[in-house]
Amino acid sequence: MLSKRANVFYLEHVRVMQMDNRIVYATQDDGEIESFFNLPERNTAFVLLGKGSSITDAAMRRMAEANVMVGFCGSGGSPLFGALDMAFMPPQSEYRPTEYMQSWMVKWLDDNERIDIGKKLLKERANYAEIQWRKNSELKKNGIVIPEVLRKSFFEDVDSAESTQHLLLAEARWAKALYAILAKSFNFTFSREEGKGAGATRGDVCNGFLDHGNYIAYGYASVALCGLGISFSLPVLHGKTRRGALVFDFADVVKDALVMPTAFVCAAGKKSHKDFREELIEHCQQQEVLDHLFRFIIGLCENSE
Repeated sequence: MLSKRANVFYLEHVRVMQMDNRIVYATQDDGEIESFFNLPERNTAFVLLGKGSSITDAAMRRMAEANVMVGFCGSGGSPLFGALDMAFMPPQSEYRPTEYMQSWMVKWLDDNERIDIGKKLLKERANYAEIQWRKNSELKKNGIVIPEVLRKSFFEDVDSAESTQHLLLAEARWAKALYAILAKSFNFTFSREEGKGAGATRGDVCNGFLDHGNYIAYGYASVALCGLGISFSLPVLHGKTRRGALVFDFADVVKDALVMPTAFVCAAGKKSHKDFREELIEHCQQQEVLDHLFRFIIGLCENSE
């Protein structure tokens, strides 16, 4: 089942191919000795292919048959610059459910319904973040929690919003407040700047972790939407001029809850990008992120709270 898949791969300088009725990726040792490693497609949610990577048509066909999302990206996992619908290359299978897409389309065409879904999405984002921050052992050790007064204030802003723009302003204030809490707690200066991961400060390193972690979150959101047969091109909050923005909407549920705290913890601990990605993927698997996204999206389509 898509919602139970455990593996997420980021690979660079590899060749992905089909060999002996299985998918493998090949690496080279100093350009001479080639090593092959299995890629278990039936238990893989998505694959990010970084610098110097390639994939054969036979491997891509087998990935599609197993409903594995594939995206091409830059070093470390971002930016994602070679994918369909601004997200990932989804398998073009016609044997996916239709009821969720039909339900989403009906709601999306109604302005009031769309704003209502946006409010539910933002509230879920805050609630899930509050739960996950309380579960995070590193945050607990440092006494870091999301203040209840902040969450209540955010909910009040969301409830009083009359347009998508008002919701986006509330969202921006919420995210800025979370960044400030984490930066103060880990005692380093931080300002969110996408693509600022190459600098020497811990704030720059944290920005790089956030960039890479966000694309992992996009992968999880893409898998859930593709599995339910919902088009990426029907957003409720983000990217009204960009195809694929619904992925961004649902990735935000994961970003505040798991990507953001993991990025700050790893930056404070002077960990590498590889360590960060491994920790983030492990957290996502432990907290059954795919299951959570599937349930939440289905609930929105079925009008459940």
